[in-house]
Amino acid sequence: MEFTTLQPESLSKAIQLSVSPVFLLAGIGALLNVLSARLARVADQARRLSESDARGDDFDRRYCKRRMQHILRAISLLTCATLLLSIVVSAIFMGVIAQVDLTAIVAPLFITTMGMLTLASISFLLEVRLATEFVQRKF
Repeated sequence: MEFTTLQPESLSKAIQLSVSPVFLLAGIGALLNVLSARLARVADQARRLSESDARGDDFDRRYCKRRMQHILRAISLLTCATLLLSIVVSAIFMGVIAQVDLTAIVAPLFITTMGMLTLASISFLLEVRLATEFVQRKF
């Protein structure tokens, strides 16, 4: 087995290849931050509803539960996407350093990551729609 030394150009290439996924990680982090804040607001609203003795708030409770489900689904999908994206970045570096073509591993992982991001965005959109419908119904 022959070992080759890593050329600076190879490391530069690995960094260039991993820049886009790393920016995507930053964007996912921002989305997670937004979703966490929305979840906190819904949880506060659910807490206020549970503390009140009003009998007519069954619609409000169901609304909160549905919103929380959409937010939690989006958070779970985004968290899984970050894990897969981290594996993609690691595989890109390992492939360049070991001078091995890992396209057969990286491509499906990246496609799966984008699928999870798409599903998380749909869940987020559904949650925003629910919130909008609730506000329109109340006012």
